[in-house]
Amino acid sequence: MILNPSLRAFVRQHAEDRPGVYRMEGPQGEILYVGKSVRVKSRLLSYFRAEPNEKAGKLIRDTLSVTWDYVPNEFAALVKEMRLIKRWRPRYNVEHKGKRSFAFIKITQEPAPRVIPVARILPDGATYFGPFPRPGFLGATLSDLAHVLGLRNCPGSIPIVFGDQLEFFEKGTAPRCIRAQTGCCLGPCFGGCFSGDYASAVETARRFLEGRSRKPLVMLQEEMDQASQAMEFEYAAIIRDRLERLQALQRELVGFRGRVEGLSFVYRVPGFRGDDRLYLIRKGLVADELPNPKGKAGRKRAAAKIEGVFTAPPPEMGALTQEAASEILLVARWFRLREREMTRVLKPEDWLNEYGAVS
Repeated sequence: MILNPSLRAFVRQHAEDRPGVYRMEGPQGEILYVGKSVRVKSRLLSYFRAEPNEKAGKLIRDTLSVTWDYVPNEFAALVKEMRLIKRWRPRYNVEHKGKRSFAFIKITQEPAPRVIPVARILPDGATYFGPFPRPGFLGATLSDLAHVLGLRNCPGSIPIVFGDQLEFFEKGTAPRCIRAQTGCCLGPCFGGCFSGDYASAVETARRFLEGRSRKPLVMLQEEMDQASQAMEFEYAAIIRDRLERLQALQRELVGFRGRVEGLSFVYRVPGFRGDDRLYLIRKGLVADELPNPKGKAGRKRAAAKIEGVFTAPPPEMGALTQEAASEILLVARWFRLREREMTRVLKPEDWLNEYGAVS
């Protein structure tokens, strides 16, 4: 049975087999689904052969119209599809998508900051690290980091009273949790520490997450050695597990940061019917796209664009949006699964030396 025959006839008549991104719209003009293909016509026609109870069949049943935009190549289709899905969050894309596959570490912007795992980046002035394609281990590992440095991991609504603020209050408060009671937290909730001491611990956490300090690892190693010497082997094993988790976290942070730093180049992609393109990728983000230049004037314009993109100050991590994080992961995955595509890239300075000199 052919589903929605009139719409199928429209696709057969007007669509072409070339790379592109398509949108399926409902009766009220709402975007139901965004997809991509290197052969738009064939991909769209496949929906009409679906069984009525399948996802594709249900989608076609709800679709009133289909529109599409052609792009030069598969990479362009992939990036545009992701950006449109993030912008519109179409029902069929969101409902049938798996759980979020990455998370971030957040140093909160609070009087006594916390280091916590979060699913989204917000424009709140906090510092973020990530994205992490394996979010499952973050909760326990950040608890380990909070434990070794004495940082709080209680709710953000807990009132903060530093020791150097007690003079403004009639008296201090009692510890509000077992960690503060047992000395595993510096206790900014009851005046257990001065603001400067807590800020120093937060800075140590920040430097550790940036890969510039091993202090938490050294502290755990010393604690484990002391427990072993005291023949407290069960406790030493607990510390060992914490140490291994934090070592794994720092390796992942440094490794991922290195991979993202390596995703900065000019990517030359052959396109449909000779529509070849240059993609200016900086730290995993597609910063700009331009036609592969031909002639002196074209090379001069391209050189100016490349110099502008790669000499501009890079965005701070705290300014990274959720959409940008998704794009970094998408670009990283593209080159990881297609190693031969790396033969098409040039460092910006190499492109300028080879093609940018215009006499």
